[in-house]
Amino acid sequence: MNFNLDQKMDFNLGFIGGGNMSTAIVKGVLKNDTHPASKIWVSGPHLENLQHWKQMGTNITNKNGELLSKCDVIFLGVKPNMLHRAVSDCLNSFNTQSPKNVLFISMLAGICIDDLKKALEILPIKFKVVRTMPNTPMAVGSGACLYTPDAGVFANECKIVEKLLNSCGICERVPEYLIDSLGAVSGCGPAFMYIIIEALADGAVKQGVPRALALRFAAQTVVGSGQMVLQSGKHPGLLKDEVCSPGGSTICGVTALENGGIRATLINAVEAATQRNKEMGKK
Repeated sequence: MNFNLDQKMDFNLGFIGGGNMSTAIVKGVLKNDTHPASKIWVSGPHLENLQHWKQMGTNITNKNGELLSKCDVIFLGVKPNMLHRAVSDCLNSFNTQSPKNVLFISMLAGICIDDLKKALEILPIKFKVVRTMPNTPMAVGSGACLYTPDAGVFANECKIVEKLLNSCGICERVPEYLIDSLGAVSGCGPAFMYIIIEALADGAVKQGVPRALALRFAAQTVVGSGQMVLQSGKHPGLLKDEVCSPGGSTICGVTALENGGIRATLINAVEAATQRNKEMGKK
């Protein structure tokens, strides 16, 4: 594959599967004008479920093979157990006779690069594979995404992946063995944080704060705390200590959190998500 990264990326970008994660990525890409909507395609079995993509200006189809015929870089966004069916569906409507090279970017939890390559071998094309673990905050440009390229993926192709995904937040290359565990933090972590935001807001509501105001301040507090960790470079334990005055309200609240086992609960949540990622890859 030969992409000129000195110019605006004008290849056709495809998404097989138009669910929440694919939608989050394309929203982030379009929000930052990283790729034109007219050169983005999405395929799914039911066109009525892709109307929000059409409203964003992208092209929609219910034929995976049509997307494969047109696109040079394709995100795989189906459920892990639907991978083989989605690839087989590509054969039904694939109609190009010219040599075809495709860079596949997989978002399938638990599916390793070797298994992806085996599944894609039935296609009459040349291909390369990159494995990723994105998260839904990519829709608002605040996502966190891991990626691992196959050994045959060139540096300029990695830059394409990074340009697309960095437009949605941060994107970092990691060894594949970290995808399941670190991906449990970034991929599943937003759901954990939503529970924390909701619980903080509920606590404020219990004390008489209007719910909308409580939610807004709880969410911004989580955003700001994350930025403090990223921008200060300080360990979160030190930042916590800086807020906890002797005998103050914060240390009393921290004590309540520790009594409730919040650390062990979050650690267990990441462990459970990691194990589930590995289990999905074995099915």
